[in-house]
Amino acid sequence: MFVSSLFVANKVYVVPEQGDRKAKVIVDNMPMATGIEYHNGSLFLATNTKIMRWDNVDGRLDNLGEPKVIFDKLPGGGDHSWKYLRIRDNKLYYAVGAPCNICDPGEWAKIFRMNLDGTGVETIASGVRNTVGFDFDPKTGNLWFTDNGRDWFSEELPNDELNVVTKTGQQHFGFPFCHQGNIPDPDHGWGKSCSDYQKPAVFPGPHAGSLGMKFYTGKMFPAKYRGAMFIARHGPWNRTVKYSDVSVAGLTARAAQRSSPS
Repeated sequence: MFVSSLFVANKVYVVPEQGDRKAKVIVDNMPMATGIEYHNGSLFLATNTKIMRWDNVDGRLDNLGEPKVIFDKLPGGGDHSWKYLRIRDNKLYYAVGAPCNICDPGEWAKIFRMNLDGTGVETIASGVRNTVGFDFDPKTGNLWFTDNGRDWFSEELPNDELNVVTKTGQQHFGFPFCHQGNIPDPDHGWGKSCSDYQKPAVFPGPHAGSLGMKFYTGKMFPAKYRGAMFIARHGPWNRTVKYSDVSVAGLTARAAQRSSPS
């Protein structure tokens, strides 16, 4: 198991499956070491400025050596610059969040994908403020993602979002013009209509800090959980009333589709 740790640690660890399972540092002194993905013996790592790849890592855990930088055009910065990686059909998916709480993000605030060598970058979804959790529906192949709503609008608004991409590269999910599918931004929403943007499938809650999400495809849990979607909620850092649940919410993709807000 590979684990990344950002902000203070700036490390990537490997936890052996057998033995004492003591975590071992395999990448050190890597600022903003966040997004990781393992695929066919290769380890991918994204910081806020670049995406790297180490090949044949299983036989090189004592010394990975220097990585191959496959993409070095990420904007850097601090706000919403940590990454989340997923690979599907030999494409690497990643997001670049908005460089602000609320602003015109320019070419960013999008989900992208590229070939595993860093070529062929294309936009998958636009208007995405800050997603650090996405996964693919095992039945349809659609990409689902959490998105954190803006701060300092109010305590109860806007909600975070759970969204689904059904038209690759053709959907705009609202940021910074429209929040939660039905609230125009007071500064950036002038002359815009929320009906022009893709509506969320589910509201995870205001300032919920919805982060990682994963479809459950295993068999250890009871059958009712198979195909369910689990979402980890960090919880609000600036909301007076906190959430009573600890961190995890689960829902099926089918229920999410039925719960699409108007």
